[in-house]
Amino acid sequence: MSHDACSLLGKSWYDYENFHIDWSQDTDRYEVVRRLGGGKYSEVFEGIDTVTSDRCVIKVLKPVAPKKIKREIKVLRNLCGLPSPNVIGLLDVVQSRGNPSLVMEYVENVEWKRLFPRLTAPEIQYYTSQLLLALSAVHDVGIIHRDIKPANIMIDVKQRKLRLIDWGLAEFYHPNVDYHIRVGSRYYKAPELLVGYKRYDYSLDMWSVGCMFASMIFRKEHFFRGSDNDDQLLKIMKTLGTEEFDSYLKTYNIHFETEIDSLLINYPKQPWTRFITAENRHLASSDALDLLGKLLRYDHHERLTSKEAEAHPYFNSIRLEASGKTDSASDSGFGST
Repeated sequence: MSHDACSLLGKSWYDYENFHIDWSQDTDRYEVVRRLGGGKYSEVFEGIDTVTSDRCVIKVLKPVAPKKIKREIKVLRNLCGLPSPNVIGLLDVVQSRGNPSLVMEYVENVEWKRLFPRLTAPEIQYYTSQLLLALSAVHDVGIIHRDIKPANIMIDVKQRKLRLIDWGLAEFYHPNVDYHIRVGSRYYKAPELLVGYKRYDYSLDMWSVGCMFASMIFRKEHFFRGSDNDDQLLKIMKTLGTEEFDSYLKTYNIHFETEIDSLLINYPKQPWTRFITAENRHLASSDALDLLGKLLRYDHHERLTSKEAEAHPYFNSIRLEASGKTDSASDSGFGST
């Protein structure tokens, strides 16, 4: 699919403002079992479909602009109509007592805080490849997720299943358009958001994948952990160095001003091997470090695309397994979490 997939797919694909939502009239079909979590825009519950007795997730949207609700539902409807692997399934949309709710498939998720310290090397390869599959599918059809982070990736280790969730910040991509920079979550925000560059693209998601990948191979819950946006940029600069940062600003004519003295200091670029310890050495292979270095780049045009990342040698064993040339996954440590 072209970089400008939305134009090829046509206005009916991306015009969410004129999208009509067919709300389900069966408001009593779904029963809430327990609260799973919530955030700025929604409350999320485990539920039961009383017709099928299946478990489901009920996402009750908080009052926001109607076009934001339309955008999320339009994105999910579009993706559910495609063979989009590992994207959460939208089962129904219900308007109950004035509260719009999205009913989605249930995933028996393991919380990231518990999961990341226990992932084996084959599991990191497998789940990273599954995330890349999801992003390849959605980027191919002109959609940027814009909030890739562990909380938005459900992993069921017993079923070896990954689902990318929470499409509330997702957007249809059009080249040379300015987009909001107040998206994403701080620890996973790409440099372009932190310096106010609005003409970003799909590579925004790839930075976030790089941050998650670094967390897994180095066994750090959040690899870049800033206390605010300025400190987040500082954490990145202390790792990737200031020379390439300055070059990045110059390349895109970005006027970045700061009163934070620490952001004006020159920092050398750190080798990824610096983050290897006795505890993570078995995870941080040379292929893993090479992949990481090609994802975490200041210049968004230099980052691997989702398809390029999928083809990286780091995933050779996954490709061999898929072609039936290695032992089954049950023999390689999966499900041990």
